[in-house]
Amino acid sequence: MADKYLLRVTAGPSYDPTSHEIVHVNSGTPTHVKSPLCDANISVRIQNYRGEPSGLATAIPMIIAHGAIGLPRGSPSTSSYFSNPPHTHDQYSIGFSFTPRRTISGKSLVFGNDFEHPVRDRIPPGFTAAFRIVKWAIDPGLDGDVYADKPYLYGNALSSINVLSVGPIVDGNGLDKIISTEAMQGEAAITEGGFDGGEELRQRLSIPGNAAARQKWFLGGHDRLETWQWEEGRLYKADFFNPYLDFNEFALKLPGFSLKVLGYLGGEDYLRYVLKEKDTDEVLFVVVFTLLPKDQVEEEEPRDPQPIHSARTKQITGAEGSFEPQEDDLD
Repeated sequence: MADKYLLRVTAGPSYDPTSHEIVHVNSGTPTHVKSPLCDANISVRIQNYRGEPSGLATAIPMIIAHGAIGLPRGSPSTSSYFSNPPHTHDQYSIGFSFTPRRTISGKSLVFGNDFEHPVRDRIPPGFTAAFRIVKWAIDPGLDGDVYADKPYLYGNALSSINVLSVGPIVDGNGLDKIISTEAMQGEAAITEGGFDGGEELRQRLSIPGNAAARQKWFLGGHDRLETWQWEEGRLYKADFFNPYLDFNEFALKLPGFSLKVLGYLGGEDYLRYVLKEKDTDEVLFVVVFTLLPKDQVEEEEPRDPQPIHSARTKQITGAEGSFEPQEDDLD
């Protein structure tokens, strides 16, 4: 069933899909996002990425120009990122650098998934066991409520993010230079640690230099989270990845457990990641993975020009033409 869909990725400063831009997956060119809380560069890599139907290479630029589907032309199916030894088994990566516009408490910044509508009626048998595996294999600090009217699963950013690198405090000109430099660096993987004074800051706070040790250290209690401040104007680089979510099949493949996610999205056709300040419910940025029915895309023809955001709203919110899961979406 998954081969009947194409995947589009967008990113923006809010939940509002009209504020989003298309992310060019596996391209090496980050998407720049400005929000009231941060400046961010976002790069998404997906192994076996299927974002463009065969035969649409010439049609897609026209579709983009007329604001219809908005798939990037010629997105590579993989990235050199996955050739790096730490990532040879990973299925995807959301890499980002950001500078907060104001200082945020270490205990307040979270990263994870949420939905606009309930999914309680679509929660599969065995979910509780699967969630225990997720907490063991991916993020022990993961918490949330999948039965809520607006379901969510968040983990504290300090323990959820796989790789964290701390940089200097930069002004506007310095940030522009960093944005340009990152664009030239392409698909280079972020490494744990610090640079330009960031390593010294970590040492001063007794933050372990190893990624896994840092994650475990921050799971040690709120007092440790409170020692950390995401400082206004300081540059941070982060990477979130794992080998368990296969976007090619839209399936969660855990040790001893496999689940095709497509059938359990509660009628939604997207999966949303968000970096947000939990205490104030303010968003730093949002990344949305949207499923597009392939037959709908292949039938799409350039028509009268319309704002690209209008079509994007229909796709992300599911307000028009959202898919209905079929029987073969389920294991």
